[in-house]
Amino acid sequence: MTERISFSRFVRESSVHTDRISYNDMAPPVERDAAGNEIPYQPQALTVGSGDIYRLLQPYVSVRFLDQFKAVMPLAIYLVLFQLFILKQSIQDATIISGGLVAVIVGLMLFMEGLKVGLMPFGESLGTSLPAKASLPVVLTIAFLLGIGVTFAEPAIGALQTAGSLVDVSRAPYLYTLLTDWAGVLVLSVGGGVGLAAALGTLRFIHGWSLKPLIYLTLTPVLVLTLILAFDGELSKVLGLAFDCGAVTTGPVTVPLVLSLGIGIANAAGKGGDDSLSGFGIVTLASLFPIIAVMTLAFFLSTQYTPAEIIANSQQSFAAAGSAPWWETTPGVEIIGGIRAIVPLVIFLLLVMVALLRERLPQPKIIFFGIFLCVLGMIVFNLGLSYGLSMLGGQSGGLVPAAFTTIDAVRDSPLYFLTLGLFIAIAFAWLLGFGATLAEPALNALGITVENLTNGAFKRQTLMYAVSLGVGFGIAIGVAKIIFNIPLAYLVVPGYIAAVVLTYISNEEFVNIAWDSAGVTTGPVTVPLVLAMGLGFGNALGAIEGFGILSMASIGPIIAVLTTGVYVRWKIERRHSAQPTSEEREIVGVPSV
Repeated sequence: MTERISFSRFVRESSVHTDRISYNDMAPPVERDAAGNEIPYQPQALTVGSGDIYRLLQPYVSVRFLDQFKAVMPLAIYLVLFQLFILKQSIQDATIISGGLVAVIVGLMLFMEGLKVGLMPFGESLGTSLPAKASLPVVLTIAFLLGIGVTFAEPAIGALQTAGSLVDVSRAPYLYTLLTDWAGVLVLSVGGGVGLAAALGTLRFIHGWSLKPLIYLTLTPVLVLTLILAFDGELSKVLGLAFDCGAVTTGPVTVPLVLSLGIGIANAAGKGGDDSLSGFGIVTLASLFPIIAVMTLAFFLSTQYTPAEIIANSQQSFAAAGSAPWWETTPGVEIIGGIRAIVPLVIFLLLVMVALLRERLPQPKIIFFGIFLCVLGMIVFNLGLSYGLSMLGGQSGGLVPAAFTTIDAVRDSPLYFLTLGLFIAIAFAWLLGFGATLAEPALNALGITVENLTNGAFKRQTLMYAVSLGVGFGIAIGVAKIIFNIPLAYLVVPGYIAAVVLTYISNEEFVNIAWDSAGVTTGPVTVPLVLAMGLGFGNALGAIEGFGILSMASIGPIIAVLTTGVYVRWKIERRHSAQPTSEEREIVGVPSV
């Protein structure tokens, strides 16, 4: 009798040949010793050829490479096209910059993979084991020291040292000293601010404190110190650096490690509070405390040296300077910087795990392989930063002013009449901020989280566009600050006051989301690129310094998200007030649902 079968089944049955093989035929014969005991089988070592290695790693590596490629190349292509077609200038050192951009992509790929495999297990183990084996003061001390360590490990922190070479000591002596002779102390003070934020954030996790009072208490010294520095002719030049340092700290190392430690401690103590909000708030504190630390350091520096002494010392240093040792020139400085960023942090975490907690390291071979990837990735990224992102950002930023003013580097400048040229320059900054933020993978992840936590009231796309618009307008205002030489205090103080007012009238959920959204926008690619662009912009216009763009890019999304949150809440309340109550339905005869 003929059986009807589908064509797909016919193809499958006709194309697949199956052989039944007994397991006994595959297993080696049992061998016994002279006493008749079975000898355990020792399999031969598995040999993998180069082709097998390629086939195993290619799908995995290509995905990781593409993740970083998508973060770097759109920005680079935008800058190149803008320079070629709008500014009508060729790309100088294009081959070197291209190689540097590839190094940035590869370095970030290696670093992020090593972070996930090597460093993150430390944070998770500390978070779960530390509360059970140490007192609260010890826990807070370790959180503080961890905050310092992760700051040195941030990829974008190296952009601050690179920026020091672009500052004129005679025009901004305190700023120059902080970025050169005191660069290590500067990063240490920023790390101290992050450490205090980590300790305070841990206490907040344990006790379930609201974020609003912490924002008010932290912003008060920030604004007071800002006003004091603003009225000092020399210290006011440090304000841009101080606020930009707050943006540099919230990167891919600080946030995950400190968060995993804090949330693990809170959960272990049984006081984690509302899970939906337990992860928010640490980014806010980690971006505000470093601002206070840098301004305090600038005050201390002003008590130690006068501007005249700094200028004289720098001139003597230039006169006595000979050939620099290998560790102060490329590639030595990048290699030493990569090792110094990761190894001390790893040693600290190992000491805590082994000496204090007396625990074994889970899967040590995998963890140390991840740490090796972190160090190698940081070194490669630093090289790409020096020869790729910083060169491209500084070059583009230095040429944009040619759209509206005369600069030596561009013949026939200004290229456009004043109004159009200013519009082009500010639109360039706005598109750079908007596009880079909208393409940020971390922002998309945050949007999905927020949509889930608010039960769809705050849509993912709404958050993404609010943050992107905020960053775009923030960077545009920061560029306008350099063009028109606007004191940063005139922008920062009103911006934070507006943010405080919106915070007061907003729900706790929207406050947590808004203040943390600023940290998502300052990644390891955006920070050095915007820093280099701002400094190049400032040098082309003869400005004293080009800092402050990142600070405005941090305030912008806070105000934008808080404003959107107020609007969303108003829409929800209006919808609820328009719906009839159950009593009204019974009166008018509308069936209740």
